[in-house]
Amino acid sequence: KIVRALLVLFLILIAALTLYPLIYIVFGSFKENAELLRGGTKLLPEKFILDNYKEAWHKANFARYTFNSIMISVGVMVVTLIATSMAGYVFARKNFRGKELLYSLFVAFMFVNVGSVTLRPLFELAVKVKMNTSLLSVILIAAGTGQATYIFLVRGFMNTISKELDDAAKIDGCTFFQIYYKVILPLLKPILATTGLLSFRAGWNEYIMPLVFTMSNEKMRPLTVGVTMLKNSGDGTAAWNLMFAGATISIIPIVVIYIFTSKQFMSGMTAANIDNSGSI
Repeated sequence: KIVRALLVLFLILIAALTLYPLIYIVFGSFKENAELLRGGTKLLPEKFILDNYKEAWHKANFARYTFNSIMISVGVMVVTLIATSMAGYVFARKNFRGKELLYSLFVAFMFVNVGSVTLRPLFELAVKVKMNTSLLSVILIAAGTGQATYIFLVRGFMNTISKELDDAAKIDGCTFFQIYYKVILPLLKPILATTGLLSFRAGWNEYIMPLVFTMSNEKMRPLTVGVTMLKNSGDGTAAWNLMFAGATISIIPIVVIYIFTSKQFMSGMTAANIDNSGSI
């Protein structure tokens, strides 16, 4: 009982540390900017200011920024689902020379984050192939950076599916690819829901790359960039109240999506992690 109580207290502490910044932003969006500039750790505002949301909405082109964010997030999600479902299927079912070495490299790169180091060469490459004027380059680059983790999850879930289904499909005359989209793909719904949610969130939260790629074109900015720009819309001082209001608006869609997909998300993560724990 003592160990359990200590574990619960530890989890409560972690939850509090995780949620505090989010709660501070939500309550800060109702504060006057002067109150935020004074600092402090007080959560509740001295006076609730609802006009922060109205002013933030008018100063930032939220309709356009939201559309751009949705385009990036959906694009990243679609590319990720297609690539990782195929790669996970091949790594789990196909035998070829160097498979384990290649998969080990993928898993190793899960723990490597080069971050902004690759930003300049990627941008120069996009300029060379004339892709820097659209969101397509952001979608492809953002989708490529998270493939290792998603392939790891999909392959782990694939290993929980009996290979007897493949053998039965082969007897019926199915090719390797037909087995994938007729038999295996429908069974991957839990892990694909998990991968889709994670990749959608990654695309929604992408900041550095869209910031660099949209410097010369304001209409291409996603919400993450547009909301940050609200901080500089004040009269000589940082408009934290407007940025907090914009940030609160921008997190609503991803929270709603998670609420409706949380069941599939947890089932996919649990199944993949249980199998991967014994397969690596």
